[in-house]
Amino acid sequence: MRLTVCSILLACGISLLVTLFLYMNQGAASLNIEILKALLDIFRFWFPIAWSVTLLISLFRGLKYIFNNCIAGYTLKLTACGSAHTIQTIGYGDLVKVWRKWFMLIIWLVGALMILSLTFTSLFTSYEGVFEWFDIYWLFSFILISGYFSFILLGSRCKKVKVVQC
Repeated sequence: MRLTVCSILLACGISLLVTLFLYMNQGAASLNIEILKALLDIFRFWFPIAWSVTLLISLFRGLKYIFNNCIAGYTLKLTACGSAHTIQTIGYGDLVKVWRKWFMLIIWLVGALMILSLTFTSLFTSYEGVFEWFDIYWLFSFILISGYFSFILLGSRCKKVKVVQC
């Protein structure tokens, strides 16, 4: 939920800033229904683009939150390089290598979901290709599903991460 709210709010803010910048850059004409529709179209054009970027930012920020908080009685612990000692307060610099492995794991899981989805749509629907139904909203749902299952696999894929009870 936190990932969704953060990424959407950041994307709305960026889209609004771009829309306002373009509106002001074009002379800030008096608002009427046509200009409001054009501004809404500009906002709706920039929202998926901004959401793609803010999703990556929110994923990185969310990983720090998961490492530093106890969730449902479990927490992820990061061990220091070459030792069994765990890092108590994790910063963004500590997470770069772990985030890259986690991100690649999410990419592979999203790819697997895409293959399953393409198989399902080709067998049970009348869609001809992937781009008839696939958009940023489907991708976001695939990322959320993959993110859930990636935490199950993260401990085995990254040796520096341990799941412990808190």
